[in-house]
Amino acid sequence: MRSPIRRSAQAAVAVATLSLAAACGGGFDDGAQQQESGSASLTMLIASSGDAETQAVQEQVDAYEQQSGNTVEVQVAADLSQELAQGFAGGNPPDVFYLDASRLADQADAGNLFPYVDQVDDADDFYPNLLDAFTYQGTQYCLPKDFSTLALEINDAAWSAAGLTEADYPTTWDQLASVAQRLTTGGQTGLVVNATRDRVGAFMVEGGGWFLSEDGSEVTADSPENLEALQYLQTNLQSGSFSFPGDVDAGDGVEALGTGKAAMTIEGNWLVGGMANDYPDVGYTVVPLPEGPGGPGTLSFTNCLAVASDSDAQDAAVDLATYLTGGDAMTALTQDTGVLPSRQSLADAYLEQFPEREAYIAGADYAQGPVNAPGVEPVLQDFDSQLGSVETGDPAEILQSTQTNLEQAIGG
Repeated sequence: MRSPIRRSAQAAVAVATLSLAAACGGGFDDGAQQQESGSASLTMLIASSGDAETQAVQEQVDAYEQQSGNTVEVQVAADLSQELAQGFAGGNPPDVFYLDASRLADQADAGNLFPYVDQVDDADDFYPNLLDAFTYQGTQYCLPKDFSTLALEINDAAWSAAGLTEADYPTTWDQLASVAQRLTTGGQTGLVVNATRDRVGAFMVEGGGWFLSEDGSEVTADSPENLEALQYLQTNLQSGSFSFPGDVDAGDGVEALGTGKAAMTIEGNWLVGGMANDYPDVGYTVVPLPEGPGGPGTLSFTNCLAVASDSDAQDAAVDLATYLTGGDAMTALTQDTGVLPSRQSLADAYLEQFPEREAYIAGADYAQGPVNAPGVEPVLQDFDSQLGSVETGDPAEILQSTQTNLEQAIGG
């Protein structure tokens, strides 16, 4: 177990979130053509977390243009999924675009992606499980531009007030439940965690389970491991030491931690920016998620730079994607936006600059990516909706229905 890192929110920098920025005009130009001069004109569609990310991407694209002689129009999507769907339906998709790992299988299954990873000499520098997140039916399609993971964030003042020390940082489920009880007071819950697969799923992984088998060939939602994970969550919800954000009048775990309604939460490295912006006076400590019966576990969230199979300038599009996921560009982009570098070789230098993010990057070696199968999003959304009532519901029924629905979706 790596040592925890203590930090103050005042020292943080803004980080990228999973939200999409509002911008972008409709449609893509028809100019993604090889020009007579031999240069190419490309379109690149991104989902930006804000001005900092947009500016950082534009600066790296400008550098690419100077080096390559190609031109690139960066477009910021208001709704990335919708605008991609419109582009593909109209036969005029962007040449290069952000693609969330949870959407990889749908786009690959539709034949919209050009796989280029086999053209990259140093692809083994990327974390293997991040490459796996962009692999479908044995084909690696695109390179992860960065990633985020979940960790356990602890309010320092609440921790001290409960008489706890660094020696008490939980490393097992039993220890997490124990300290959550000690931290629960009249106006404060020990642990507040979002009621979605993107948070609760970490317990499933720590229990040794997940929605699909490792090779993706079998639906494994209704398993003893997943049942134990949901029962663990249910037991602690019923005891009052765990809560969902809505139960403590908070929008998410970041708000719960920052306002003192939670002594602990489970969030990703985007919390750093949220705390710095909204709760700069709140000190907190970030440690890896405690191990469960199945060992250590966390979830990863990542986007790749995908290349459209119908791009009229495919070679140039691959060149742009590989440039932006190269070491120099990735270093600049992750420094400016707060996400973690997906190249293993950059980890040490990154942590020298941002040691407070060590617990997040430590999870890269064992993080579980999203469910990688087409047509499963409605099923997983239904799972999320059922989680909201797991405190008084039947975890076994939740898993049984999810199993049946996933088998139907994937079989279809």
